[in-house]
Amino acid sequence: MTQTRGAADRLRRLGDELVAVHNRLREDLRQIRQQAEEGTAPAASASLATHCLAFCSALTKHHTGEDTGAFPQLAGQFPELAPIIVKLEQDHAMMSGLVAELERVVSALADEPSPQERSRLLSHLDGLTAICDSHFAFEERSIREALNELLGEHRPEDLFGRL
Repeated sequence: MTQTRGAADRLRRLGDELVAVHNRLREDLRQIRQQAEEGTAPAASASLATHCLAFCSALTKHHTGEDTGAFPQLAGQFPELAPIIVKLEQDHAMMSGLVAELERVVSALADEPSPQERSRLLSHLDGLTAICDSHFAFEERSIREALNELLGEHRPEDLFGRL
């Protein structure tokens, strides 16, 4: 069966959509880091906690979406990707622990965080940022082309989660 040009263009965009999702998550994490570094007022701390917890939720939804949406679709069409998908799923499991720890740190923040609390938060954010940057880059290099070739009708939110 020959695909129409419109369908082929849409398929090419699935890989681009993955990068766009990752870029949104990268930017959110950058903003949270900046907010954590600069904020000192109680209202800023409440906003920081809300922003940080929303990011944690979005990252979890994204990884769950990939685990249940994109990865099974890719594995079905590209069995040679199985070792990469296993590695990505392992990354997701490891990152879920980091996200849970970050949520604990954020939930324990005082209205006016002490320098020690702020330092602990920044340390967790820096660690998660490094892991996310590495994971996202590996994922983009490893599966972007396959996503661009994925057959069938797929909505990005079904493959990558709703953010």
